Amino acid sequence: MQPYDSSPAHGATPPGADDGHNADPAQPSAPSAVAALSIRGLVKTFGAKAAVAGIDLDVPAGSFYGLVGPNGAGKTTTLSMATGLLRPDAGSISIHGVDVWQNLVEAKRLVGVLSDGVALFDRLTGEQLVTYAGMLCGLDRNSALERTRDLLTMLDLQDAGGTLVVDYSAGMTKKIVLACALVHAPRLLVLDEPFESVDPVSAANIRDILAGYVRGGGTVIVSSHSMDLVQRMCDHVAIVSQGRIVAAGTVDEVRAGSTLEDRFVDLVGGRRHAEGPTWLQSS
Repeated sequence: MQPYDSSPAHGATPPGADDGHNADPAQPSAPSAVAALSIRGLVKTFGAKAAVAGIDLDVPAGSFYGLVGPNGAGKTTTLSMATGLLRPDAGSISIHGVDVWQNLVEAKRLVGVLSDGVALFDRLTGEQLVTYAGMLCGLDRNSALERTRDLLTMLDLQDAGGTLVVDYSAGMTKKIVLACALVHAPRLLVLDEPFESVDPVSAANIRDILAGYVRGGGTVIVSSHSMDLVQRMCDHVAIVSQGRIVAAGTVDEVRAGSTLEDRFVDLVGGRRHAEGPTWLQSS
């Protein structure tokens, strides 16, 4: 499956080779014509709390980009604004040069989203849900159904295509939402905790699918708490803390000779060195 159709009818331009980031891992990339996602001055507050406090970020086209941070750091809020699900208080966002909040419909055609915890039409079967998602994105019914069947096979859900989504396990639900994100062949995939509740075999299959998608010219942004997974899977990473980017660049640049987990803890803080109460220690 190709991540997008680069024919003139779709107005797509294949991404170039320049990854568009500078060498300082604490700074965002310089603006680039090939950036899959470009964010400037992004702000979102809820009451007195600044969930996102001025984020600048460039995601190079064709990259596998990890977004990591502690709970409450602003990762999900940032991705929700970047994909048109939540309006920012300030700042600009563009996907492949399309301003998200000035051209919302056009921007949404370019992106597929897997959001953690979003309600589904779960009284539809898996096949119906993915087909419906494809038709919402402008596919005719026959094309949407053909792509849906390809995706169900690819995600090992072909035997569950006629089952109501409400009866799916957590891992199956995650995979059917991924199918919905892929069905219109977007240029950018934004995945919030895509491997949570997914068994190891399914997770390996999903990683292979995403790697193939990137090789085909697509871009993946994945938010995850698993530092090891991000270090192995991603080529770029940004660390978010208290609504700000504290480091961004290639994985090697950000981890700076350490493991990504150790670098993350050094930047974010919060590690406790106490051994715990004596009653927890065996004699």
